[in-house]
Amino acid sequence: MATRSKSSQRWLKEHFSDPYVKKAQAEGLRSRAAYKLEELVERDRLLKPGMVVVDLGAAPGGWSQWVRQALGSLDQANPGRVVALDILEMPPLAGVEFLHGDFREDDVLARLEATLQGAPVDLVLSDMAPNKSGVDAVDLPRAMHLAELAMDFADHHLRPGGTLLIKLFQGVGFDEYVRELRRRYAKVVIRKPAASRKRSPEVYALAQGRLAQIK
Repeated sequence: MATRSKSSQRWLKEHFSDPYVKKAQAEGLRSRAAYKLEELVERDRLLKPGMVVVDLGAAPGGWSQWVRQALGSLDQANPGRVVALDILEMPPLAGVEFLHGDFREDDVLARLEATLQGAPVDLVLSDMAPNKSGVDAVDLPRAMHLAELAMDFADHHLRPGGTLLIKLFQGVGFDEYVRELRRRYAKVVIRKPAASRKRSPEVYALAQGRLAQIK
């Protein structure tokens, strides 16, 4: 049996000693990523009762799970909706409507639009990342492509005044992408939540107030 590489051994050691991993396990959350979302949402008070939230690339469901619970605690009588999409299968979550498929495909988008039944989307979340090869020249363009797809999705489905929260990786194309966000939204800030590993190049762009007309 092949021995694990030193880098994978280091990752496993770091993962299982990670306080956010331990906290997620103790609190029954599907991933430590929920704590990134919690900090980002609470800092800028992004949630309102009755919101319609779409979570792109949702599997394994940590973000959808957290936002479902948070919306429910705001107003049990008006809990809003959480619609999750992923090309991967995702075990069911109570109160989360899951669509299995690639949102780049017309039939998946049609299913989403049928699910929404004309309801405007208030918040688009994207914690998507490509499967990493370890080669930046390959991984960064893949990540940027996913980010561009999420921006395009928000262009077509997010209501005017709505919010996009998206994971980005610093590197080639990052500055240009943020400029494009600033053409589309009234306010754009870059955040690095405490639960993001310090050595990771990931950051989150919070784009608020989608403009009715792109500048």
